[in-house]
Amino acid sequence: MTDWLKPLTLQTELARQIIVAFIRAELTRAGFTHGILGLSGGIDSALVAFLAAEALGKENVVALLMPYRTSNPASRADAELVAAQLGIATRVIEITPMVEPYLAQYAPHDARRRGNVMARARMIALYDHSEEFHALVLGTSNKTETLLGYTTQFGDNAAALQPIADLYKCQVRQLARALGVPAPVLAKAPSADLWQGQTDEGELGFTYDDADAILYRLVDERRAVADVIAEGFEPRVVQRVGELLRRNQFKRVPAPVAKISARTVGVDFLYNRDWGT
Repeated sequence: MTDWLKPLTLQTELARQIIVAFIRAELTRAGFTHGILGLSGGIDSALVAFLAAEALGKENVVALLMPYRTSNPASRADAELVAAQLGIATRVIEITPMVEPYLAQYAPHDARRRGNVMARARMIALYDHSEEFHALVLGTSNKTETLLGYTTQFGDNAAALQPIADLYKCQVRQLARALGVPAPVLAKAPSADLWQGQTDEGELGFTYDDADAILYRLVDERRAVADVIAEGFEPRVVQRVGELLRRNQFKRVPAPVAKISARTVGVDFLYNRDWGT
């Protein structure tokens, strides 16, 4: 770990205890005993699967594997490796027949649009199966993705709970290693696997380690962009991270409501999510 990332050294045992208790408490409060998640073969979903299995018991966790025809076969193999190690149930939902007719007609060549359609198709499958299993959908987004807006709205960022959304990517790696996530999952380059050869860092234009160090200073320490640049970070990357952080705030908040009445949802009709339970 570089010196810039030292402030993000995680107390892994404490983080494990907090997140496991969070998953168990939130599901119980909502009247559920089962959780369901999309298991992609990447480190984020693998970590959530490990934490959910501990929190709920392996018999109460369902993982959906949702490949597209261009998905890397290694992704499915890694997801199955995680599921087998944990002993959780899996179901394979091939999304190609769901999305191919739409993509062929409306987005034959636009990689970003195609990726967003795939992400939203996966959420359709997850929420549909959540009804079958009477389970809450567990999100797999981390803090870095959430702050950068590197998620698909109403796609991979749609969930009832977000267990790891306050862990930066480097902290996800630390906790995953501590919990025994399989080595092939730990070693692979982060990728949403939306098209062949796609990697997160290649698409973003900077590394997760750089993003984590910069975001920590901008968000947790509330520093200005100029102050972070003065510390020695590459100006182009700091400015780009700051721009993405600002521009994607709309993904992190509920949709604004035009106030007309005396009490407006999200404005002055405000209650905790477990209000009345």
